[in-house]
Amino acid sequence: FWFSLYTGVIVGVLKRAISRCLVVMLCLGWGVTCDTLGDKLKKVVTLGVVYAGTSAARDVMTVLAITENELLSTETESELLDVVTILTFITAFIDVFFYLWIFDALNGTMKHLEDMNQSRKLKRYLRLRMILLLSVLFALVWTVYGVVDSYADQRIINEEVNGWVLSAVWEVNYLLVLVGLSCLWAPEAGAKEYAYVMELSTIGNDLEFDTNICDSPDSDDDEFSDSKPREGSYTDDDGDLVIGKGIQA
Repeated sequence: FWFSLYTGVIVGVLKRAISRCLVVMLCLGWGVTCDTLGDKLKKVVTLGVVYAGTSAARDVMTVLAITENELLSTETESELLDVVTILTFITAFIDVFFYLWIFDALNGTMKHLEDMNQSRKLKRYLRLRMILLLSVLFALVWTVYGVVDSYADQRIINEEVNGWVLSAVWEVNYLLVLVGLSCLWAPEAGAKEYAYVMELSTIGNDLEFDTNICDSPDSDDDEFSDSKPREGSYTDDDGDLVIGKGIQA
């Protein structure tokens, strides 16, 4: 039981950390405008590790305070909850930093694609921004609803009866974002070379191509007729062409 419980907690933390790092990498243009992120990758990994560490410590301490309340003293339980509160604020701050970085990187990549006239790639990032904005709007609405419900005299969601709904809503939000990103970045042939593919901008009518690669058939006939022996010419015994009166060609 304990192994399954804590394994589930750690897996959930890793899922959230990795998903946030991947979204940042996508918004930085990884695999679309560039094949590597360079030094930015170290910053993304560092922030993801910090988020995973604080989030794991918070969740493990929360589980300990709930499951071991009979073994822990009141003072120890109160200290654990105080540490959980601090870690919650730190995790929330890192979450806000993640979201700010995501939208800043997204705007920068979209500006680059717009300047390079890459309309197909830009359309994909516009859809990505719409998905992320809807996710943030959903999270804000649910947070406000939770705060208002907690101060109401008669709560709509009772934590003792249906408290699982509070956690399930966030998982649904995560699932919808995951499905949206999976549809946008579905596996396709030549995905490794996608960062090197550049869409040609529209030139208009300024450039004209000459499709007359070869001469007309009449000119070919003229050249062929010119290559024929002239009147009064003949071939001698050595195979040389003699034109007119004994002049060799």
